[in-house]
Amino acid sequence: MSDKLRGVLPVFQTPFYDDESLDFETLRVEIDWLYDRGANGIVMAMVSETLRLSTPEREQLAEHACRYGGRGAVIISVGAESSHTAERYARHAQGCGADAVMAIPPVSVGVGEDQLLRYYERILRAIEIPVIVQDASGYVGRPMSIALQARLLAEFGDRVLYKPEASPIGPRLTALLEATGGAARIFEGSGGLALVDSYRRGVVGTMPGAEMIDALVALWLALETGSQQAVDRLFPLIAAIVSIQTSLDAFLAVEKHLLVRQGIFKNSHIRGPVGYTLDEATRADVDHWFDRLTQALAEINAGG
Repeated sequence: MSDKLRGVLPVFQTPFYDDESLDFETLRVEIDWLYDRGANGIVMAMVSETLRLSTPEREQLAEHACRYGGRGAVIISVGAESSHTAERYARHAQGCGADAVMAIPPVSVGVGEDQLLRYYERILRAIEIPVIVQDASGYVGRPMSIALQARLLAEFGDRVLYKPEASPIGPRLTALLEATGGAARIFEGSGGLALVDSYRRGVVGTMPGAEMIDALVALWLALETGSQQAVDRLFPLIAAIVSIQTSLDAFLAVEKHLLVRQGIFKNSHIRGPVGYTLDEATRADVDHWFDRLTQALAEINAGG
């Protein structure tokens, strides 16, 4: 198993022009910026708006992510409504040079565990690179069972990794580790909200959004080095921002706003219809906490 699949692997946001076409120039700026800020890799996933892209667009985005992301690990989301399409995306991602793929279950129908097992088995048998099983229950419905997830590792070995997002995150993370004899390699996927607890339970990395890359890299480093003072300063401020993001569209609105604010994105366009709009009061709240986070980072970096 490649040791590239660990550390801080942010999910990039997808930039659009005013006509909603993909802005690959800004995407390259974003990916370079993430690596310059200390990211260990990049991920194309749900907050990349994959579910709002056509198949040609989704494949183009994967191709550009692999082309621009070679300074670290590149992970491409391949989850789809059919096993046939998920296999297509997985083969395409491997052909583009991805280091791993990640797959959510189908979102339009609640399938039984036998069907879900076949879905993941088909993806795993179609390619040779690792597959990250994303239990995106907060977005797509009921959680995947621990037994099903452990069975995939037993069947396919260490090519299977995990990104569990079902509540309660901590106890289920521990249950997955126990069910796999400690062999499961797990990523935290709550935007950083569960990172401190998840790190202490044994995750190998985190997949937050791109907008707080400085803070998440600093928090990860503080956890790795045992700097509790830095953890105590950074984590409450990160949590204050993430707690505002209560849905997929809320994540998108806040993340794109902060990317515009930092000069990475030219606009905060999200493909509609959207279920959340960032109003002035919430934007002011986000800016307040981000200002405090920026100040805390500067003081930590200055040795204060």
